[in-house]
Amino acid sequence: MYKHILIPTDGSAASTRAIAAGIALAKAVGASVTGFHAAPPAVPFVLGKSLAKAYMSPGERAAAIEQATGRYLSAIERDAAKAGVPCETMHVTSHFPADAILEAARKRKCDLVVMASHGRHGVAGVLLGSETQKVLTHSKIPVLVHR
Repeated sequence: MYKHILIPTDGSAASTRAIAAGIALAKAVGASVTGFHAAPPAVPFVLGKSLAKAYMSPGERAAAIEQATGRYLSAIERDAAKAGVPCETMHVTSHFPADAILEAARKRKCDLVVMASHGRHGVAGVLLGSETQKVLTHSKIPVLVHR
């Protein structure tokens, strides 16, 4: 069955649920996991609903991104350790999370991606796009979408 599962996270509640499901699956089939986060570049403006809501210096922004990335990935490491599942983590900086997820799966020789869907439908789904949909469309390995 599966030997190596990539579990991407964006730190959301949906990702937290997908992490739990991915680790449970890994434990059930004897697979290892790689926790993954594609961090945004450290631009000076912090966006909220596509509008600038704060300004941070590039150094402050980079530190905030690094701190968040550490929290997201340490949660995967902690949950995997509790379940007795071998785990590694990796992160990259990318404007294109879906492409980064696909590249991470290729580099780590994963045979499954387990990721969350935020369930955007209608106009929001069309306008905002879906990283999960992009991964589903372009992945050469199976993708399990957790909702």
